[in-house]
Amino acid sequence: MMKFNQPLSGNEMPRFGGFASMMRLPTQADAQGLDVAFVGVPLDIGASNRSGARLGPRQIRDESRMIRPYNVATRAAPFESLQVADIGDVPINTFNLLKSIDIIEQFYTDKIVKHDAIPLTLGGDHTIALPILRALAKKHGPVGMVHIDAHADINDDMFGEKIAHGTPFRRAVEENLIDGNRVVQIGLRGTGYSAEEFDWSTQQGFRVVPAEECWYKSLAPLMAEVREKLGDGPVYLSFDIDGIDPAFAPGTGTAEIGGLTSTQGIEIIRGMRGLDVVGGDLVEVSPPYDPFGNTSVLAANLLFEMLCILPGVRYDDKVKAVY
Repeated sequence: MMKFNQPLSGNEMPRFGGFASMMRLPTQADAQGLDVAFVGVPLDIGASNRSGARLGPRQIRDESRMIRPYNVATRAAPFESLQVADIGDVPINTFNLLKSIDIIEQFYTDKIVKHDAIPLTLGGDHTIALPILRALAKKHGPVGMVHIDAHADINDDMFGEKIAHGTPFRRAVEENLIDGNRVVQIGLRGTGYSAEEFDWSTQQGFRVVPAEECWYKSLAPLMAEVREKLGDGPVYLSFDIDGIDPAFAPGTGTAEIGGLTSTQGIEIIRGMRGLDVVGGDLVEVSPPYDPFGNTSVLAANLLFEMLCILPGVRYDDKVKAVY
């Protein structure tokens, strides 16, 4: 019988002690033998406003120390179902964004996709979604996507540059990395340079759900629509922490008021159960703007929720779960 990796228990080592891996899991150099790999991408040279997301992976790992192995609400038991480890960080070139994009794509291709593992990524700014999607497309072709964000990230350029944290999903459409008819963007809001700020998304077939459509309600009905739209094919989940209102997640580079609640973020992820999720990221956590660690705590828990909805996770459905 296969022995699955387990997070280090708080009864074996105090929560504030031990190595700061994701959920205090074992570490290894690549995803060989794994079903799921937690991986950090400490890059923020694609960010346009406040920096600091390069420090996100380390802080998210540190704040994951309180997460226990069972999801009591959904009754998911990921560590009885999947082999999971933390494979460390991508060694980006912090002085060259374009070289870093190539390094990230190669890392995911050689150290994760090659081993048929699902990457769950700790960012890093949102530029990193492009090379990750490039690597995944080599195996899966164009994927569907659920994208939670205050911003659509569909700019044609930023300051004349084609690759930055506001451009990845326009490049992904142009490169046929995502299937526009199987993309949903949730939580978009804020000011823009024109009233047509998000029209390009809808023209590609994206379902766009502005934050205002999410106010004062559960998102469970929305996620039923999302599951129907995305269907049976491979799906990528890209979660920008600024999709959540800064009242819950102040530690980010481009904060916008009027965002999703933390519970709505959980609803979105839990609502993806049953989809063929082939990867996910949690990006744009900036610890310098997160003085009490709340944003990183939220990010770590959202990543655990992502782990719990991956294909193959065992659920104890003998007792009704809370969704």
